[in-house]
Amino acid sequence: MPVRDHFRPPLNSPPTWEGVHGLWPALLVIDIAKTLPPEFVVQPRIHHGPYIEIDVAAFDHDSGSRFSPNNSGGGVATALWTEPALSVDTDLPDLDDYEILIHNLTDGRRLVAAVELVSPANKDRPEHRRAFVAKCVAMIQARVSVAVVDLVTSRPHNLFRDVLEALGHGGGLGEPPPISAAACRVRPGKRAWRLDVWDHPLTVGGPLPTLPLWLRDDLVVPLTLDATYEETCRTLRIP
Repeated sequence: MPVRDHFRPPLNSPPTWEGVHGLWPALLVIDIAKTLPPEFVVQPRIHHGPYIEIDVAAFDHDSGSRFSPNNSGGGVATALWTEPALSVDTDLPDLDDYEILIHNLTDGRRLVAAVELVSPANKDRPEHRRAFVAKCVAMIQARVSVAVVDLVTSRPHNLFRDVLEALGHGGGLGEPPPISAAACRVRPGKRAWRLDVWDHPLTVGGPLPTLPLWLRDDLVVPLTLDATYEETCRTLRIP
């Protein structure tokens, strides 16, 4: 079934990508659950907006108990610290998360596989791209099977190739396509760890692939992108 361009006319007015990004993870979860062994559980995770800011003093109900140089209640006086070497305004990147997570219930609910659906906000600024890449790299280094699905045609940056670059293997696949669907896993080799990569360049009007999600070195389930994407578009009446 054809990949749509949700970021250019006629599908960007009214925007259709928000609906796809909201419904597609749920349909993927339903599809994965059909073939998932009973010791595993799959669930979607969608996160928007800024993280909640937590002030340490918010946990102290006594308004007079904040640490200060004159506080004698057992706290360390702030006057003991010198001025910081650097103090600047900063913008903490807050990731848009559209992902599907698979956990092993018999192994302390360990995360074994993740599907990351790229959003425009993941690609719009360098700090957002770095945060997305860092998250994926951390999972791969923990031997989590990771799939990255990117249909964001309005921003051509290829985040999966950035992930491979951060792992030291960015030059083996040629020119990065603007949109793609890819998966990878780490497994034991004869003398070192092996990184296996499945990389599928995408085109508007072309099909979506089925990617492997590895739950163990000898156990894999299919990530059926094409049928679930088409069902998403059909449900949302996207032509």
